[in-house]
Amino acid sequence: MLISIRMVTQDYRFNPKLRPIRWVGAEHARPVGRVGRVHDAGHHAFGVMLGTHSTLIRINPVCHEIRHPCGMTQDNPTGLDAYKPAEIAHLVETAGVAKAKLGLAQTLCLAVLAGAFIGFGGAAYTMVMTGADPGFGPARLLGGVVFSLGLILVVVGGAELFTGNALMVMAAVDRKITRAALFRNWGIVFVGNLIGAVGLAVAFGMTGILDGPMGATARAIADGKATLTPIEALVRGALCNALVCLAVWLTFAARTAAGKILAILFPISGFVMLGLEHSIANMYLFPQGIAAGSDVTACAIVGNLFWVTLGNIIGGAGGVALSYRFAYLRG
Repeated sequence: MLISIRMVTQDYRFNPKLRPIRWVGAEHARPVGRVGRVHDAGHHAFGVMLGTHSTLIRINPVCHEIRHPCGMTQDNPTGLDAYKPAEIAHLVETAGVAKAKLGLAQTLCLAVLAGAFIGFGGAAYTMVMTGADPGFGPARLLGGVVFSLGLILVVVGGAELFTGNALMVMAAVDRKITRAALFRNWGIVFVGNLIGAVGLAVAFGMTGILDGPMGATARAIADGKATLTPIEALVRGALCNALVCLAVWLTFAARTAAGKILAILFPISGFVMLGLEHSIANMYLFPQGIAAGSDVTACAIVGNLFWVTLGNIIGGAGGVALSYRFAYLRG
């Protein structure tokens, strides 16, 4: 039977960080999940979360249509439990506002964690590539899969990653945060990521793991990155963070941890497999190479990080954030 879903009240409060939805004003209201039944003044209705909004709706048999509280009609014939791209845009923008409001100590702590998390992914990648051709072949795909550990820890565990925070540009363009707040977040997070990544590389250097075959791979990775020209580092950085930000974007579509992990795997595996450049990963891989005996110079490291970071900003903020903002938030 086809049904018409009609909104009857919006008297609610919704915690955007996590479920459940808390209904206010209903006589016998109770917390519900994404979809649950409540009793309101003797009537049966369902609590449904649509995008960043939740609403109370009553079922009448007529047609099949869901109306978003903002007035946008949302048809979902597939029944897939995922946010639409327009809804993702609002979620990303809201997340950007929340990130800009974080205090200095909290932002720095979460940034240090993110740098270490990406470092763990870099260490796992180094070990997987040991004994394999680092340039070509299926081994690079496997390396990309294990490197995804870093972003999985960042997104699911919770941390502040500079490259992913390029999406905050959406909130800045819509003037929901100031440019000063945007650059403040980027600056703190960049420094925190550097501390976490370098600290983890120092820790791995003390384990003795880099004294064996893994150390030779670590040296080769660092030396190879140091030979990139500025234009190569810039373009590889832009393409890399386009995929990283797309991975983060896709995680906003998922409602479960498993869905977020799956959304991360393919874009991150893709950029690693293609040999693109991630500034925060390089903050770990260069010190790891030095700990393993690489003679890469500080000048080469700084030059690589400068051009790769600039490329990451272009690809993430310009290529992904502004494109989606134009497509879904321009009006």
